[in-house]
Amino acid sequence: MNHPRFRFGILVFFVMAAGVRAEIVLAAPFRDGAVIQRGKLIPVWGKAQPGETVEVEFGGQMRKTVADEQGRWSVRLGPFAANSAPAKLTATGRDVVTIRNVLVGEVWLCSGQSNMNFPLKQAANAQSEIAGADYPLIRHFVVDSAVSDRPLAMVGGEWQASSPDTVGSFTAVGYFFGRELFRKLGVPIGIMKATLGGSPIEAWLSEDALGADPAFGVVAARWRVMRPRIEGRGFRNQPGGLYNGLIHPLEPGALAGFLWYQGEGNAERAMEYEKLFLTMIRQWRRDFQQGDLPFIFAQLPNFAPTNDLTGQSWAWLRAAQAAALSLPHVGMAVTIDIGDNAALHPVNKQDVGRRLALVALAKVYGLPVGDTGPTFAGMESVGAEVRIRFKQADGLRFVGDPGRVFELAGDDRKFVPAVGRIDGETVIVSAPDVTQPVAVRFSWRNAPAAHLVNRGGLPAAPFRTDQWSPARTPGER
Repeated sequence: MNHPRFRFGILVFFVMAAGVRAEIVLAAPFRDGAVIQRGKLIPVWGKAQPGETVEVEFGGQMRKTVADEQGRWSVRLGPFAANSAPAKLTATGRDVVTIRNVLVGEVWLCSGQSNMNFPLKQAANAQSEIAGADYPLIRHFVVDSAVSDRPLAMVGGEWQASSPDTVGSFTAVGYFFGRELFRKLGVPIGIMKATLGGSPIEAWLSEDALGADPAFGVVAARWRVMRPRIEGRGFRNQPGGLYNGLIHPLEPGALAGFLWYQGEGNAERAMEYEKLFLTMIRQWRRDFQQGDLPFIFAQLPNFAPTNDLTGQSWAWLRAAQAAALSLPHVGMAVTIDIGDNAALHPVNKQDVGRRLALVALAKVYGLPVGDTGPTFAGMESVGAEVRIRFKQADGLRFVGDPGRVFELAGDDRKFVPAVGRIDGETVIVSAPDVTQPVAVRFSWRNAPAAHLVNRGGLPAAPFRTDQWSPARTPGER
């Protein structure tokens, strides 16, 4: 029995056995340093050998399940209270996988294109921000970029605690949002980044959501024309490609909500964007299986693209974004005054993150903070003047030239520049060439020259009182 050939055979058997034995693999969010959502049932899922029994333990709870014929398994734990003491999560089957340094707090999924991807090291005052970023209870998770033709079950990623050594690569908007939440809530904050620069919204919807509405046929048709011009696969414009590769692998992870900063890639197709955006919000909520999860987005800032001769393409896109406020538990941060007319990537990400956080603190966490600027509440025509009423208008004032931010139109539907003057918490608007005004528009330009703010310094969102949208957005292709 000690023959060399026999011993070699035994060795080969064990090597082969080791090679085919699959370890338990946990889904992307479950890595060392993770933050788990407080106050909710927590889905924990992954892969194992088909038929393998898997036990998951965390926070004094244990749940057991059996992997299906594809090796998929999942359990639900919790709910747990917020906890900043590092804990371990273990998954046990034929082997044991241990996830260390796990906290319980608030987890937000940050997604979109380049302005959400924009790293803190490139933001304004980056050196001092990085030096002061010693917040070990703020954790940042980067989902490995992946564009896919099919929904991926597993994807890579890594959690990092905020420190001067790590924070430079964090999403700047997400970090400043998370820092504001941490200061107000005092619980661990998890920021999950799933972004790709230059991506259009259709890449972030599932193919079934796109296919369910005949109106989205134009998206598929455009891709059929574009695709043959692209070498290889995995292009950021691929409908469904980023949903498949970056969002689906995170489902149905427990979240506090979604944070979204995107729209630049669709600025020339605003009328199309409105319905796509509504569909995406509904679809993500459906797929994460937590009801109407809070969805907070940054409305596009001021920017003057040189290829837009109308000067209004971004104004129409902002209107398409604002239409999402018709859905429950959707919030919008207005950034019309903190962009850069000449730069697609403004460096003031501090105020973007702070304003998004104000919306979350007020609308999600119920704290008494001012989260919005003056909000259009109605208009009255009195002769040749129009009186505009606002809510949240305490301390109403203009920043910039009020003669270049309003427009009036009569029955001829021709808008002309108008002058606005403040009267208490209202604004009276008039234009010499419009004697019987019927409609008013405010900040309906890519980069308005003035802003209307309240005592909190937050700006009014662009608005219009007419419904005279053109069949196609000016400049739309």
